[in-house]
Amino acid sequence: MARVAFLGLGVMGGPMAGHLVRAGHEVTVYNRTTAKALTWAQNNAGWAAQKPAAAVAGAEIVFACVGRDDDVRAVTTAPEGAFAAMAPGAIFVDHTTTSAALARELDEAARAKGLSFVDAPVSGGQAGAEKGQLTVMCGGAAEDYAKVEPVIAAYAKMQRLLGPAGSGQLAKMVNQICIAGVVQGVSEGLAFAANAGLDGKAVIDVISKGAAQSWQMENRHATMIEDKFDFGFAVEWMRKDLGIALDEARRNGSQLPVTALVDQFYAEVEAMGGKRWDTSSLIARLRG
Repeated sequence: MARVAFLGLGVMGGPMAGHLVRAGHEVTVYNRTTAKALTWAQNNAGWAAQKPAAAVAGAEIVFACVGRDDDVRAVTTAPEGAFAAMAPGAIFVDHTTTSAALARELDEAARAKGLSFVDAPVSGGQAGAEKGQLTVMCGGAAEDYAKVEPVIAAYAKMQRLLGPAGSGQLAKMVNQICIAGVVQGVSEGLAFAANAGLDGKAVIDVISKGAAQSWQMENRHATMIEDKFDFGFAVEWMRKDLGIALDEARRNGSQLPVTALVDQFYAEVEAMGGKRWDTSSLIARLRG
């Protein structure tokens, strides 16, 4: 069992850190809102710290799951961040979805201090975090990944090293690119079915057994039909992720016309008041 720290206790980080405790690891947590960290510690038989540097003291592995690139820098390379206090040889694992450039930047900064870094964004949403069934896409050195893999297993159903630092973030971009097109397709299909006078749930029951099947179709169609959008990853975070993918595409010369269009559709959903709706809310703009 390992002595670990977890920085960031949102809808993803809180459950993930809890799984680490249940797996037998010694866990100290930090959250920007100290009250949340104290509550987590009381509920999970862990410890809470008021600064990232204090949380990571003595930790063999430090995990983070925060918001955006600047939030990651705040808990890593800032004066009271983790990198200033981690023990030589410790490994920092970033579960935040960020740019690949940031992952490479942090990998270089970590190695300059005798530390190791693994970028490890996740997919599976809040439900996956709560059930310990996340998919984890990793980038970093093979020897570092080998050390963290059995610990990450506490909340992962699938994890894999995909290449050097930044590779996990690039794979997460692929994940979000694919999801964007699928959710738009399911939205258009359900809207078409309604306009055609069909029972949407009955149609999905049939076509989900064939080539049209997808996780989004099977798990979101019923709530989409009922205009309920409180079941997963928020639109504002999806737009952050798609923005990262579109920036990377401009850098590497990829063409992402569908992704760019769906990002615009999500902007329309935000204008409708759906910033915090889940990503299946694309159908809301098709109600007409």
